[in-house]
Amino acid sequence: MSIRRPVLSTAIAAAMIGSLGVPLIAGTASAQTRATTVREDFDGDGYQDVAVAAPQAKVGGHTWAGYITVSYGSAHGIDPARTKVFTQDTAGVPGASGDDHKFGYALVSRDLDGDGLTDLAAVSSEYDATAQVNGAVTVLWGRKGGMTGEGAARIAAPANTSIGEDLTAGDFDGDGHTDLFMDHGDDYDYHGVLYGPIGRDGVPAREQQVKVYSTDNFINTTTSGDFNGDGIDDLATFYVYENHAEGGKLWLGTKNGLSATYTALPSAAAAAVGDFDKDGKADLATRVWPGELTEGTETDPGTVKIFYGSATGPSRTRTKTITQSTAGVPGASEKGDQFGSRLNAADVTGDGYADLAVGVPGEAIGSKKLAGAVVLLKGGSGGLTGTGAQAFHQDTAGVPGVAEAGDAFGGAVRLLDVTGDGKADLVAGAPGEDLGSVVNAGAVWQLRGATAGLTATNSVAINPTDIGAPSAKAWFGANLSGDNGPTVTIP
Repeated sequence: MSIRRPVLSTAIAAAMIGSLGVPLIAGTASAQTRATTVREDFDGDGYQDVAVAAPQAKVGGHTWAGYITVSYGSAHGIDPARTKVFTQDTAGVPGASGDDHKFGYALVSRDLDGDGLTDLAAVSSEYDATAQVNGAVTVLWGRKGGMTGEGAARIAAPANTSIGEDLTAGDFDGDGHTDLFMDHGDDYDYHGVLYGPIGRDGVPAREQQVKVYSTDNFINTTTSGDFNGDGIDDLATFYVYENHAEGGKLWLGTKNGLSATYTALPSAAAAAVGDFDKDGKADLATRVWPGELTEGTETDPGTVKIFYGSATGPSRTRTKTITQSTAGVPGASEKGDQFGSRLNAADVTGDGYADLAVGVPGEAIGSKKLAGAVVLLKGGSGGLTGTGAQAFHQDTAGVPGVAEAGDAFGGAVRLLDVTGDGKADLVAGAPGEDLGSVVNAGAVWQLRGATAGLTATNSVAINPTDIGAPSAKAWFGANLSGDNGPTVTIP
């Protein structure tokens, strides 16, 4: 957290770590409402690529140093042989690995410099004592043939500031360049909007300061999307304080940039954006805080609520609430499932409607507690429903591996067209996965999109051992780029 933020209550501080040890860092699930223009293609070969963080991994003798991997997409999906590992010790990457840096605990994949290739912005929590800067945002630049650390840059930060918390990407002035919202400045009440293009020296084209706080609360998650259909991305920020939720704020994008004023939104424990009814306005998917309390999420069955886009933003009247007890949704709403811990949207079936991947990391598979699952909710002319919903876990036929207690499969989810067939594939993390005697090494899976929905046929998995990366308590898959939300908590 920013060094200028208020001290958290014991309860919420504990919840932000959880007994799994995975930090529940606030962040963003960046909007992909215009999937044809927003791509995550680091090498420019036409296939979307997958960035994965292992923020708690030990690197070079440093605990919780963290590393990032990039797996390149292909017609055959992701492959350990085409996966690159990046640490802060990688040649060209500024700085060096250190204790508690948590390199990559939040990630954004977007074209930041406007060269047509996707770049990767990674947040770390180090402290620069010389400049007295808390945190860092490092950009790895996309490159034909594959990303390297060459020329990587830090986003510029003035002395005596903090940087990186709440990192969110969007085009908030509609000029076609990606902009970044984040903690960036020396005033606690304000966050910065860094307008693109971002130079190779880490300097934005211009910056705007927005007063995001008016009380002693803090942002727990963010997301962005064109909620009112005017062609410019808007920003949604959500707040908590101590043990209770404190609502959200909608900041509309304009041709001059993000509005300095906001309208109120309901609270959200996690959030994602997609056009589920294909009406040209982004819809907001949220996980509901149980009883508006931040305590008890580890025992919460989980509820997802959709606020459909309108001319004024996410509607307060046209909404949809979905749980595992909703007709058509596989399973049952049970204590501790945490349905909606992670959310991500894209078109899996290729019908033009965004679908929603819902992480259920607390789901028991048989007698295996907290083994985890992912549910896919399908979009349509009326929006999201339970009709045709699907569920997958490690005991699903065709999915590599075996469900085990504490895996937390679905602890991170992304929908990306890795195979380049016009249908988004599911990438799911299980940060609690054990590899033999190696505890909590973590792993990620890719399940293919198809006309009828997701399929386990030809699904693949990657873990740290496969790619020669640090594995002991690495929590590999705790965060997938663009899915920077709170992770599963385990009682």
